[in-house]
Amino acid sequence: MIQTVATTPFDDQKPGTSGLRKKVRVFQQPHYAENFIQSVFDSLDGFAGQTLVIGGDGRYLNREVIQIALRMAAANGFGRVLVGQGGILSTPAASHLIRSSGAFGGLVLSASHNPGGPDEDFGIKYNVSNGGPAPEKVTDAIHARTLTIDSYRILDAAAVDIDTLGTSLLGTMTVEVVDPVAGYAALMESLFDFPAIKAMIAGGFTLAFDSMSAVTGPYATEIFEKRLGAPAGTVMNGTPLPDFGHHHPDPNLVHAKALYDRMMAADAPDFGAASDGDGDRNLIIGRHCYVTPSDSLAVLAANAHLAPGYAGGLKGIARSMPTSGAADRVAQKLGIPLYETPTGWKFFGNLLDAGMATICGEESAGTGSDHVREKDGIWAVLLWLNILAARQQSVADIMADHWATYGRNYYARHDYEAIAKDKADALMTALRDTLASLPGTDNSGGTVKAADDFAYTDPTDQSVSRNQGVRILFEDGSRVVFRLSGTGTEGATLRVYIERYVGPHGDLALATGDALAPLAAAAQELADIAGYTGMDQPSVIT
Repeated sequence: MIQTVATTPFDDQKPGTSGLRKKVRVFQQPHYAENFIQSVFDSLDGFAGQTLVIGGDGRYLNREVIQIALRMAAANGFGRVLVGQGGILSTPAASHLIRSSGAFGGLVLSASHNPGGPDEDFGIKYNVSNGGPAPEKVTDAIHARTLTIDSYRILDAAAVDIDTLGTSLLGTMTVEVVDPVAGYAALMESLFDFPAIKAMIAGGFTLAFDSMSAVTGPYATEIFEKRLGAPAGTVMNGTPLPDFGHHHPDPNLVHAKALYDRMMAADAPDFGAASDGDGDRNLIIGRHCYVTPSDSLAVLAANAHLAPGYAGGLKGIARSMPTSGAADRVAQKLGIPLYETPTGWKFFGNLLDAGMATICGEESAGTGSDHVREKDGIWAVLLWLNILAARQQSVADIMADHWATYGRNYYARHDYEAIAKDKADALMTALRDTLASLPGTDNSGGTVKAADDFAYTDPTDQSVSRNQGVRILFEDGSRVVFRLSGTGTEGATLRVYIERYVGPHGDLALATGDALAPLAAAAQELADIAGYTGMDQPSVIT
């Protein structure tokens, strides 16, 4: 029943920040998905008879690739596979299932916040036994194998029923179809004060959650409406669809504009939130008050002790380098370490496993804690709700109090999307060539104090990651950061992060665009963005 199929390598299967992401039609090429999955298995040792978790965000091609992965897992010697019913598993729920079941690892089928559909994006990511994304040494081994692979193993068998809960055999391997929501929802209930949140909602507190026709719909409906008593309809776009209902499931002010407009209306709910394609990102908006992801991380860290799961305090806070320094000031006040890492949740995983950090966050709307080894959108929303229930204040009041205590980091990210890769690489190379000469020079942002290419030495294993983003630091504490994103599927995305700090006694009520305008001009001057890309304005500002 086991077939060994001859194949030839593809030269474009290098995993990015979170696995391999390509257009659906690329994955639909004969042998393409099979090559990558076999390369994952060939890069691992000791999984014979072990458990593998498989699930995804429900996007187009999800079910077909699950069937391939099941038959390949059986042919390669796994003893058991846990698969989410209907092929559904949010990324944080997959992480929890890997951890709670003692699985060897898992295949998470998702392209995260990227669009879905026959002409859109798909992805495969391997997560290791701690529930987190594979570290670089594993992804490097996977990539090396993709370049030499000459065959893959797959079971010749009928499709598995993944819609009915229960257990079946695929060859000699057990396939267990599990409820994708129940275990995760129970974990959330163990961390947060559900009775207090439920009482707040019963008392008239209103909320709106946009699942963006993506994976969190079933999770949000179960938790917010069924367990916490929010009225039916609180969860919008709650049915996962293969094309996300033609939405771009990225919870930012461009793609979640309907939610933003609702939260800025005169009759806005008290609290609004959204999550992304695979459920690991979040958007937080209070009534007439948008909260940046960087500020959200800082507020959650400062108030986490109000939730039962974090009542004992935090061991440390970790943030990605491009994320604003707002959380740094919270860590300083709490007297706990602050870790600045490269972008990518795998860097947080080492700190969490070592007990060095409790809460982590990225400016790209990912926040999470040591409860799993992925960022977690529903978790962030629940911690916000727990804080609101405990403090009995509005989101706007909590933000005002926070800035009055810590000061405000005015912050924005400018994305220049779908740039020709050679032009993006040329821009970064030219910028790096100027770094040594920049200190002491002046531009629209002020006087440059320092400039470098961020490198990180992991304090847990001393591994070094270089070339993680160019930082331009100004005398007044402002900064501009440039890096190329690894999450797109076409061309390159240049991300420019712009930050200006104002202390507690400064002007805390500036419009963000006005506060950052001189630094935005400096970014153009420093990198000649228009010259290299032909773009006078960013594609998206968040």
